[in-house]
Formats: sequence, C-alpha cells, structure tokens
Amino acid sequence: MTTTALPPLPADVAALLHALDAPPRLVAHLALVHEVAGEIAGFCAREGLAFDREAVLYGAATHDIGKTVHPEELSAPGSLHEPAGHALLLAHGVPERLAGFARSHASWGGPGVTVESLLVSLADKAWKNKRVQDLEDLVVDRLAAAGGRERWEAFLALDDLLTRIGEDAPRRLALQAAHPVRTG
Repeated sequence: MTTTALPPLPADVAALLHALDAPPRLVAHLALVHEVAGEIAGFCAREGLAFDREAVLYGAATHDIGKTVHPEELSAPGSLHEPAGHALLLAHGVPERLAGFARSHASWGGPGVTVESLLVSLADKAWKNKRVQDLEDLVVDRLAAAGGRERWEAFLALDDLLTRIGEDAPRRLALQAAHPVRTG
C-alpha cells in the first residue's frame, strides 16, 4: 500500500517552513531528502565515519529553503535559491554551520568540503536515484579512511546502500509530485 504521509521534519524546520508559507512541493521534497539523509547517516555511522549527524539532518531538511524566495526553481533549473536560502536561514537565527548547507549542497568538488556537506549532497541526489560518480567517490574515500577498509570494500558497501535507496525512488518521486508547487 502506498502512503501519502510525508516523513516528519524537525519541529523547528517545520515551524520555519510554515512561517515562510513554503510551497507544499518544497516541504515534501525537504522531508523526503531528510528521510534519505537519515538512512545515509545511519549507514555512515555504522561504517565508523565521524560526522555531525544532526547537522546532516538539518542540512537535508533545509538545503532548498531558498526556493521559498525563488519558487520558479521548484519546476525549472536554477541556483538563485542557494545564496537566498543561506541568507534566509541566517536571518532567522540559524548558525552558519547549519545555514551553509543551503549554499553548498550543489557543489562538492571544492577545497575544504566537509563530510557533512558531502552527505547532504549525496542525500539530495540519492532520494531520486540519481547517481553522481565524483560525489560518491569522495564519500567512498572518507568511508575507506574512517573504517580502515580497502577502497573497493567501501565502494561496494555504499553502492549497496544507494541501490537500496534508489529502489524506493519511484515512491518518493510520486509522493513529492502529489503535492502542489504553489500554496493556496
């Protein structure tokens, strides 16, 4: 049986999205990426990777919040929502260590990218079964180093996880599509 209920968002994020009159499609997207981030975070923790789990979950739940300012990017490509989301979160008192995910979730190749940023980016791709080799390679490198495993072992473990997550993508995509792009 297919459910139409969305997975829960953190209470403070849900309240902020409500206050911003976030479009239902955006709320659905953030909830679904947050759900997948939880799966990825649980896996990475079991693999011995050290990271701030709460930051990853918060980042996944807010990464596209700038689309409340640029709602046209809910149905068309664009990156204006990234700096807008960062500024919006800062204006609402969110600390930089959490607000930064709104600005950085689409870029993972630069210097100083944190494991938390990689995991938010990975969740934002994996929820819809999009595989991005260079992003996955960066996560594999971190997993292999953290677990003292061979790189190929870390690759296989991550590949298995992303394959399982990807198998549920049609349900998530349908659930997101069931929510309107606009409020009201």
